[in-house]
Amino acid sequence: MNPSDIILELQELTATNKKGVEALYEAETNLARTELELDQTEAGAFISAAGSIAERTAVAKLESAEARFQRDLAKAQVNRVRTKLRVIESAIMAQATMSKLMQAEMKL
Repeated sequence: MNPSDIILELQELTATNKKGVEALYEAETNLARTELELDQTEAGAFISAAGSIAERTAVAKLESAEARFQRDLAKAQVNRVRTKLRVIESAIMAQATMSKLMQAEMKL
C-alpha cells in the first residue's frame, strides 16, 4: 500500500463517517417518533379500557404491542448505526497508524 492509497482510503472513510453521522440523526429521530407513538397508543388504550388497573394495563400493553415492536426495531437501527460508526472510526485510526508507520519508514 502506498501513501496515495492510504490518503484515498482515509478520504473515503471520512466521507462515509459523515454520512453515518446523518444516518444516526435520522435513526434517533425515528426512534423518538416511535417512542411517542408507543406512549400515545398505550395511554389511549389504558384510558379507554374498562376494568381494574391490572386489566387496563394488560389491555393497553396488548393494544400497543405493534407500536412497541416498531420502537424496538428503531432502537436496533440506532444501535446498528452506532456500531457501524465505531467500525468506521476504527478503520480511520488504523489507516492513520499505517500512514505514520510509512512516514517513519521513509525517514529511515
